[in-house]
Amino acid sequence: MIAVGIDVGGTSIKGATINEKGEILDRFSMPTDKSLPPEKIIGELCDLVNQTLSEHHYDDKVVGIGIGIPGTFNKETGVIVNLPNIPSWNDFNLKTFMEERCHLYVKLVNDADAAALAEAKFGVAKEFNYVLMITLGTGVGGGIVINKNLYNGNLGMGAELGHMVIELDGKECGCGRHGCFEAYASATALIRDTKEAMAKAPNSLMNEVANELGQIDARVPFIAEERGDLTAKEVINNYVKYLSEGLLNYCNIFRPNVIVLSGGVANEGENLLSRVRSYMKAHHYGMENAPEVEIKQASLGYDAGKIGAAALYL
Repeated sequence: MIAVGIDVGGTSIKGATINEKGEILDRFSMPTDKSLPPEKIIGELCDLVNQTLSEHHYDDKVVGIGIGIPGTFNKETGVIVNLPNIPSWNDFNLKTFMEERCHLYVKLVNDADAAALAEAKFGVAKEFNYVLMITLGTGVGGGIVINKNLYNGNLGMGAELGHMVIELDGKECGCGRHGCFEAYASATALIRDTKEAMAKAPNSLMNEVANELGQIDARVPFIAEERGDLTAKEVINNYVKYLSEGLLNYCNIFRPNVIVLSGGVANEGENLLSRVRSYMKAHHYGMENAPEVEIKQASLGYDAGKIGAAALYL
């Protein structure tokens, strides 16, 4: 059994053929030309999929195509509702178009949901039944997987995990509201807090680290803290507090077996995860005798989206 998994991004579209073990067999990619209408670029994508399948003689082994979408869509009709990075695709029926051109079943999935499903079926969370995945990148995304099945709500538009308010009338979020988890736990939020701390403490080693890196990114406070900078340590502790409080809320709502962290900030590994575990343990997940929730780092990296999209069939 083979499925095609496709991960749509703002700059490129990457895909792969994937077997029932979650192993990637063949890869393909193409640029996302935002200047083209969706019929043109998706037509080229269909040609690329058909060419890949023909070259490798998969024939009747292919059961379908899964597509990870960085936005919202109508799960029942396959119509794109809102793709912030590719707005020209809005109102386009991606599912019907691809099914007619590729002669295979097509399923759409939010890209963060796809990554969560991949980790739950084939990655670090494959031994667990109740899985929550949180992506700490430009924003905060995530997915909920129950007994290897995605939970994504009415019309597939649920599980917007970054937009739970954790501080009423707090910092402004990219969604337009104030106080969202994303406004405190994303890499963007950590970079904002780092810049503010650097401005207030010009002697902080974070300024030195930023000059070495040639930019201010989420690595800056962690590197500076390793060199003994107390201002950097304060930035990280504040970030961990908000991240952990958000995760505590998810624990009380879903009571998962495991929370998987992915994205740029999660690349700090145990230096971040150990602090989150300590904070959450100290606060008892909001319950004195609550079952343990493991905190793990994602294992599938940039392939997770493709694998998860294919996993809709596997």
